[in-house]
Amino acid sequence: MSPSLTVSRIAAHQGSVLRELRTASLREAPYAFGETLEDTLLVDPSSFDDTAALHATSPRLATFLLYTEGHSCGLVHAYIEEAPNGRAFVNALWVAPAVRHLRGGELLVNVASQWLAQQGVSEVHAWISEENRTAVRFYERLGFGPTGDRRAMPSHEQEAESLFVRHIHPDEDA
Repeated sequence: MSPSLTVSRIAAHQGSVLRELRTASLREAPYAFGETLEDTLLVDPSSFDDTAALHATSPRLATFLLYTEGHSCGLVHAYIEEAPNGRAFVNALWVAPAVRHLRGGELLVNVASQWLAQQGVSEVHAWISEENRTAVRFYERLGFGPTGDRRAMPSHEQEAESLFVRHIHPDEDA
């Protein structure tokens, strides 16, 4: 029997889970994110509590957690920029290597995209490291395509990332 996967929006009291998953992601794939493990470890743990509380209830920011057999094993953030006509994004996607074959990343991105669609957006964006060909292929399989926009990665300025976009509809299935 294969383990089942579920996704739920983070709860306000799950700051420690958020910190655990974020540091695990930065340990396992430091090249893939816009921050470093060292910087994250310097952050006061209570700020993860504050982030979890905000992401549990905000109409513009959310974190979704992936579980297998009741254990957290992945996350993705979804947000809408504050600017008028702000773009929607998914970011910080990570799934524990032991369960990647179960398509948890796809489930996380689809649930986050559905939530963003429910907030009224029709496009979801993602900045993807150009060096991370696996991530590029993953997002392309989910219907994301390059916009042509590029920038230096915030934590690895010698590397570039490209902006991808996916068109969504409020009635899409997760």
